Amino acid sequence: MCRNIKTLHNFKPPATDEEIRASAIQFVRKLSGFTKPSKVNEEAFNQAVQDVTQAAHTLLDSLVTTAPPRDREVEAIKARARSAERFGVSPN
Repeated sequence: MCRNIKTLHNFKPPATDEEIRASAIQFVRKLSGFTKPSKVNEEAFNQAVQDVTQAAHTLLDSLVTTAPPRDREVEAIKARARSAERFGVSPN
């Protein structure tokens, strides 16, 4: 799976439109193999990003959970600790 795509569900405050779009771009990049599409593929690439963004919005708006919302800062600290453990670097 794409390591750069972050979990967006069940955070307080909720994921922003920019975060959802960034996630969609990463997903389309992974599927297409393009970081930046050529001019001939640009329209298809941008349409795919728009479609995936809309699908992500629909999904996030539809999900239901009884778990308390997660805190972004706490999750960032946990991610840094996992990275430090994995790569042997001390967390900042």
